[in-house]
Amino acid sequence: MALALSLGRRGMGNAWSNPAVGCVLVHGARIVGRGWTQPGGRPHAEVVALAQAGPEARGATAFVTLEPCAHFGKTPPCANALIEAGVARVVIAATDTDPRVAGQGIAKLRDAGIAVETGLMEAEALEDLSGFFLRLAKGRPRVTLKLASSFDGRIATASGESQWITGPAARRHVHGMRMRHDAVMVGGGTARADDPQLTVRDMGVSHQPTRVIVSRKLDLPRAGRMWQSIPEVPMILCHGPNLPEDTLAPWRDQGAALVECALDGRRVDVHSVLQGLGDHGLTRVFCEGGGAFAGSLLQADLVDELVGYTAGLALGAEGQPAIGAMGLDALAEAPRFDLVETRPIGPDVLHRWLRRR
Repeated sequence: MALALSLGRRGMGNAWSNPAVGCVLVHGARIVGRGWTQPGGRPHAEVVALAQAGPEARGATAFVTLEPCAHFGKTPPCANALIEAGVARVVIAATDTDPRVAGQGIAKLRDAGIAVETGLMEAEALEDLSGFFLRLAKGRPRVTLKLASSFDGRIATASGESQWITGPAARRHVHGMRMRHDAVMVGGGTARADDPQLTVRDMGVSHQPTRVIVSRKLDLPRAGRMWQSIPEVPMILCHGPNLPEDTLAPWRDQGAALVECALDGRRVDVHSVLQGLGDHGLTRVFCEGGGAFAGSLLQADLVDELVGYTAGLALGAEGQPAIGAMGLDALAEAPRFDLVETRPIGPDVLHRWLRRR
């Protein structure tokens, strides 16, 4: 099952809106098939593993990180494929909460005389698939907020200089984080100031995460790297309501997807943004700021994971803060996170926190 989980992680960032599942087929003492959800969400992990195993799947045990599907979608049910291949036993990490499955895959396997066990390494599977489950339960993707800052929590000097606060090892790690998410998201202020590419570079990837820009007025520069790369790398623009057609049309013609969102006062409502991204099929979003947008997400309690890269320098009170105003009057109002990882990364420190449940 540990191998199945590691295989499933290979699909993170390119399997949405389907879950990134892993499957291992074992016959006797030998692994005869391995599979994970392929780009675009299909073929599913079980189908890939069964194809690799061929006739050796008969009598084998299948280790699957998520309950095999039981419904006909764009492909036949994986439960049917396992039955037809003649597997003897299926071990499942996590059951599926999708109402089209939700125990029906397990029931179908047992009705066919296949032994089924559930719950092996369930906690790990639930964490890996948390974005998929969150979209099913609340209609929004899982949000990871990344902050690269000085020791005193600043992301730039007073003049706006920010390259580079952290070192090359931390920056490369960020590209690895981007690669494991469906989308990379920033606010309009960051897009206007930095003209960021928001792509995965120097890691040999064959796909790029979708870029998401949140801008109320869509007053973004129609030039530079961000604009020119839209035909090659997908982009979603989340904007406020009632924008004129002459503002929307150039972006649409360039190939960007447009998502109209509600307002919260004078800002785009972040709840509306995430619901729109969930409707678009996204399950895992990696947010890279800026400070005001990060503050909005935290204030709305929409951040599921914090990833911090802290450098050993101080910029002082005049530096730009990593997180904008949140309107908190008491410590009890602040969202709390639990530390799950901390380690050196080059000359910097990586620390990772999960939302306190």
